[in-house]
Amino acid sequence: AATAPGKKITARLKRTLPVRGPQAPTLSELMRWYCLNTNTHGCRRIVVSRGRLRRLLWIVLTLSAVGLILWQCAELLMNYYSASVSVTVQFQKLPFPAVTICNINPYKYSAMKEYLSELDKETKKALETFYGFSEGKSKVRRSVDEWNSTGSDFFQQIPLLKVEDFPRTVTDLHSGQKRKIEGSVFHKDSSIVNSGDSNDIIGFQLCDANNSSECALYTFSSGVNAIQEWYKLHYMNIMAQIPLETKEKLSYSADDLLLTCFFDGLSCDKRHFTRFHHPLHGNCYTFNSGENGTVLSTSTGGSEYGLQVVLYIDEEDYNPFLVTSTGAKIIVHDQNEYPFIEDIGTEIETAAATSIGMHFTRSRKLSKPYSDCTETGADIPVENLYNKSYSLQICLHSCFQKAMVDSCGCAQYAQPLPVGAEYCNYKKNPNWMYCYYRLHEKFVKEQLGCQQICKDACSFKEWALTTSIAQWPSTASEDWMLRVLSWDKGQKLNKKLNKTDLANLMVFYKDLNERFISENPANTLVILLSNFGGQLGLWMSCSVVCVIEIVEVFFIDSLSIVMRRQWQKAKKWWNGRKGAGMGKPRQPEDVERQGHDNPACIDEDLPTFNTALQLPLPQNSPLPRTPPPNYSTLRLESAFTEQLPDTLELSQH
Repeated sequence: AATAPGKKITARLKRTLPVRGPQAPTLSELMRWYCLNTNTHGCRRIVVSRGRLRRLLWIVLTLSAVGLILWQCAELLMNYYSASVSVTVQFQKLPFPAVTICNINPYKYSAMKEYLSELDKETKKALETFYGFSEGKSKVRRSVDEWNSTGSDFFQQIPLLKVEDFPRTVTDLHSGQKRKIEGSVFHKDSSIVNSGDSNDIIGFQLCDANNSSECALYTFSSGVNAIQEWYKLHYMNIMAQIPLETKEKLSYSADDLLLTCFFDGLSCDKRHFTRFHHPLHGNCYTFNSGENGTVLSTSTGGSEYGLQVVLYIDEEDYNPFLVTSTGAKIIVHDQNEYPFIEDIGTEIETAAATSIGMHFTRSRKLSKPYSDCTETGADIPVENLYNKSYSLQICLHSCFQKAMVDSCGCAQYAQPLPVGAEYCNYKKNPNWMYCYYRLHEKFVKEQLGCQQICKDACSFKEWALTTSIAQWPSTASEDWMLRVLSWDKGQKLNKKLNKTDLANLMVFYKDLNERFISENPANTLVILLSNFGGQLGLWMSCSVVCVIEIVEVFFIDSLSIVMRRQWQKAKKWWNGRKGAGMGKPRQPEDVERQGHDNPACIDEDLPTFNTALQLPLPQNSPLPRTPPPNYSTLRLESAFTEQLPDTLELSQH
């Protein structure tokens, strides 16, 4: 059977016309096909424009539009991860916070003298040597405890030093001899300008117990700061060796600290306070701790409906070398938070009425990807040593304590103990002081990595405090008030009260407006997609279908063309190698027929039948001719093999 003329023409067109679309043999032809068929007008104008100048202009405009789209979309993506802050204020009955109160003097000096006798003796000797201070015959009692003998040896190893030829010549307090020192010098008061003579500089030297050549001299511009720092260093050594039960007895009881108590207009007593022992502040007492499952609340603002307590400070029993101020420290916190008295505590004066008004604020931040905060601290690789809800301070202190145990072999006294560790003391850990100061130096310089690991909490509560102070008691009421308080506590105090031993504290809500600060996403996914669509439509008159088309042509089709050409090259190489291995001469292969442009077609028109006839003929091909008719089809007998009945009668006639 002969081939129909239509099929021959179709075959000729397929062999001659360039292949378009995903089947294009080259990337340039694929890009040309895309520009002619895409909905983005700029790409089409690049191809169909006549003249180099006009084509160059459309190239610049199209590339500029693409650049603007990329820039605007990048801005939209960055704004997508931003958050807006909203503040909500509502009036309601508020839970009263926990209020922790500590005496600034952690332990009764009269009860601690037997443990601190040797340290006090060395301190007074330093004052007499450096400043000529003398109080006559020492009244410090000597103890036969083990702290004396070991302490005396340790004071010889780390004495106070007076720097005479800064920074290398010092006078040893214990021996009175001058000597040269080696090692690094760390000035602890570097922010304070020393206007006096260099001979006024006092400090102490710490050396590595395992390497005596590794030493560091810590100096202070103020003699007060130097003596206090040196005293606290030895003080922590001594306290680390005293059992917790003994220290609780040496500190103040609730009956000692609290004289009167009122809350929300009703009387309260020590049963409303919970004791906890702080390493640096002794026995502290928390009002409304919530340990029994009940949290007190208040429905009225004002000083009369808050917490009112009168504290007995007992200034006469203060340690003169450990603390230099008189009063109490308080901190307002949530029931699940640890009270960091030493960091953010507020000091309360004696002989004064201190009123603290509060504003309650709850804050909520968005976690990743909007901010680098943590919800519960479970994702922070630091063990929580405080058994309280996570906070940044808890993480930092726990991280430093863990580094202390790992580097120095013992725990720092001012922070909770990790499991299996014990507090540092010079009897078991003679090198801990040098190790601690070196480690603390790295911590301050953020070289331990704690500041990088620890994150802020996403949710937290805050009480903004406003403090006001008034003289108390007044001159008119001082006499009778002190008499009444002395009468109430006379059985226990055995002395007349002095107003400098008392402090009046009031903690209350200024108003019951709860402020809730929250972060909300500034953009949602719907808004982001809408903004993308607006940018694409504005600069490129493009839609989602256009984006899919770009992905298909520039990624899928382009990749398929590259892979197809690589496959053809690999196949050709393999066939040639196979033929050479079999000893056969290499057969010339057909030249790959490449598509080409039809010069009879203009850019705006697609190929038609008429333009296809004008294509140049392939070489060595016969001229196309119209096939002759098949005359055999005109014979009726070949078309109708059987004669119909009605025509049979006519043929017989």
